[in-house]
Amino acid sequence: MCAARAVICFLRNDLRLHDNELLHWAQANAEYIIPLYCFDPRHQLHTYWFNLPKSGPFRLRFLLDSLEDLRAALKKKGSNLLVRQGKPADVLSKLIEQLGSVSTVVFHEEVTHEELKVEKEIRKVCSQFHVRVHTCWGSTLYHKDDLPFSNISRLPDVYTQFRKAVETQSEVRPVLPAPDTLKPFPVGLEEGPIPTLKDLGQTDVPDDLRSAFPCRGGESQALARLQHYFWDTDAVAHYKETRNGLIGVDYSTKLAPWLANGCISPRFIYDQIKKYERMRRANESTYWVIFELLWRDYFRFVAMKYGNKIFALEGLQAKSVPWKKDMNLFNAWKEGRTGVPFVDANMRELAQTGFMSNRGRQNVASFLTKDLGLDWRMGAEWFEHLLVDYDVCSNYGNWLYSAGVGNDPRENRKFNMIKQGLDYDINGDYVRQWVPELRGISGGDVHTPWTLSKAVLEKAQVTLNETYPSPIVMAPEWNRHATKKGGVSGPSLRGKRGPSHTPKQYGDRGIDFYFSRNKNLK
Repeated sequence: MCAARAVICFLRNDLRLHDNELLHWAQANAEYIIPLYCFDPRHQLHTYWFNLPKSGPFRLRFLLDSLEDLRAALKKKGSNLLVRQGKPADVLSKLIEQLGSVSTVVFHEEVTHEELKVEKEIRKVCSQFHVRVHTCWGSTLYHKDDLPFSNISRLPDVYTQFRKAVETQSEVRPVLPAPDTLKPFPVGLEEGPIPTLKDLGQTDVPDDLRSAFPCRGGESQALARLQHYFWDTDAVAHYKETRNGLIGVDYSTKLAPWLANGCISPRFIYDQIKKYERMRRANESTYWVIFELLWRDYFRFVAMKYGNKIFALEGLQAKSVPWKKDMNLFNAWKEGRTGVPFVDANMRELAQTGFMSNRGRQNVASFLTKDLGLDWRMGAEWFEHLLVDYDVCSNYGNWLYSAGVGNDPRENRKFNMIKQGLDYDINGDYVRQWVPELRGISGGDVHTPWTLSKAVLEKAQVTLNETYPSPIVMAPEWNRHATKKGGVSGPSLRGKRGPSHTPKQYGDRGIDFYFSRNKNLK
């Protein structure tokens, strides 16, 4: 088989037609274009530190959806998606031999260790076959070459300094439109099947009607979500006020999973926000979407600057902390049986849907690192396994931040689990949704079942340490919201029935797109 001037577009986290520089470059420089996706067997192995399953069923299902969607879109443009299983360098070696004439392999650059290793392997194979390598940058809102710093080592270690610099000194590049047509896919080249979850060693996961993210992967789904959230409902105009929600699809943008897989471009989101501001309204909420895209950028550039330090126990600050590796505590956390209902509800939502709210992620991370004192990487690797919107830079950047060993100028940040539960799940509806054994407890009392009298517990059909556990740890700051009640020892935390701070006061450090942080909420 001969494909003169064939260009192979090696796809990874860029599964879209719009704003995809690979396809634009190939369209201008090739006679044949071969979009290629490889299922690297290393992605189905285990995590580095704690041997947890690496790619879980929710992530994989979303990826498979995205590939099906991309293949259908490519076929409409006169092309196709080549799918292979194997290490990318091995797949490319065989493909180059099979085609006989490949001029270039083109791919988007990544920044972390495993992805850079793949790029190094690809370059070696291409060198052996005298095939050119061309790379593009397409994962961030601001292009790395447009940053107002002389080199990546000058990247500020505080987000606010980064944000102010790029907002005043850099510009977002224009969105590249989806091509009308694409150069042909070589005749006779077998497209290859997109594997099933079973093929990849996973069992299918049923849809959970309680999920706040009942969505599927793919560029068409991403664009439909943006259309709904921006233009059909105007929900984006209220985003800053609603983004700390827990129940429902529209309390936040929910764009993170599509961003993580490259089904939607951050530049396209930015372009649509600017269009929305011109045509309808501009306010704090519309700006906040851009603000959080910048957080996503920042963590990618932090990963570029610090390399493997983002995976190190001591983090970016080389800070020594006596972390524990107690598997009993960790298992209680990840299975949602800590005895702290707000934590357990969030962890069960994650386990059963692959998704968790921004507010929940902050709290469960704080609980693991600050209340349990567990190695933060245990939490990071559990998120890596389950989150449908897993992104390596955002995941590790945020866990470093939560653990106090990352980009955080303030030390000893710790969330008060009870106050957070009472503030954001005022009547306990979220807890009762995900912790059904507590459904008999009414109102905000559901956040503190261990403080309730025997009579109240019996009426609710709750038996501590039988139907629901007592807390595996008690934090002293929980008492700040307590008044003594008879019947059960320990603090009574009936507390306030509404937030003591407004979302505006809370909201100067949010990252809806992955996993945010706030002021010190003790």
